[in-house]
Amino acid sequence: MELLKIDHLSKRYRSFELKDVSFSLEAGYIMGFIGPNGAGKTTTLKCMLGLTAKDGGSVELFGTDFFASERDAKQKIGVSLGGVDFYSKTKIKTITSVVRRFYENWDEELYQSYIKRFDIDESKRPAELSDGMRIKYSLALSMSHHATLLILDEPTSGLDPVARDDLLTLFQELIEPGEVSILFSTHITSDLEKCADFITYIENGKIVASRDKDGFLESYRIVKGTAAQLPGIQSRLISTKENAFGFSGMIKTTDLTEHDTVTVEKPTLDDIMIYHARKESRHA
Repeated sequence: MELLKIDHLSKRYRSFELKDVSFSLEAGYIMGFIGPNGAGKTTTLKCMLGLTAKDGGSVELFGTDFFASERDAKQKIGVSLGGVDFYSKTKIKTITSVVRRFYENWDEELYQSYIKRFDIDESKRPAELSDGMRIKYSLALSMSHHATLLILDEPTSGLDPVARDDLLTLFQELIEPGEVSILFSTHITSDLEKCADFITYIENGKIVASRDKDGFLESYRIVKGTAAQLPGIQSRLISTKENAFGFSGMIKTTDLTEHDTVTVEKPTLDDIMIYHARKESRHA
């Protein structure tokens, strides 16, 4: 079942444009939404949720138009766009007592399990929490009404490695029954290599690719060679790094030939982002 379908979403600003963004996510999977800073990740999420007015395109949640059934759809989604910064001087317990009233399926027992798991002191105020703890509290609020789609912006940012690993484990537990899906943007690509099923990569307001993670990684290769080997392959490279010993670059796997004598390696998600960013800076 398709929980989320984005079709030709667009938004125009004076100095930036979101251009025909399209991707979809079925039930039971985790999709990582990646791209360099300023690529359009947060703008996409905000346009999807009606927090920023879109200029074009459509958003379907659970098979229906989101904006035509926004109230019902929001009962089924959990959203965290960073830490809780509202009511910074109000006790967490009081904030929760207000938030729970908005959700018909609020589960107090489930909420308390997250509070315990994240080690959150409800007597404290958001202003007294670290950035990481505010994010944890925001996640606890977003996951306590049995949402079937979680939309998260940088959920692991500010968390230490142990807390990040615990959160990724929790994400895997949530999707295991096959009913819940998670879409989250992040610049910590190592988290996605651990847990993501799909990758959607956005660059300069455009979707470069949206596909299964393994296929996305397989579609690129890192190549390394001497300066003498560079002219024979340079026109096919997405971008390069040159040094005194030769060069390294990224190429689409389909652009490699049996005649290439360079060293070929599999990339990481970080590699793909870095080499794409070098292409952008080269063409700027």
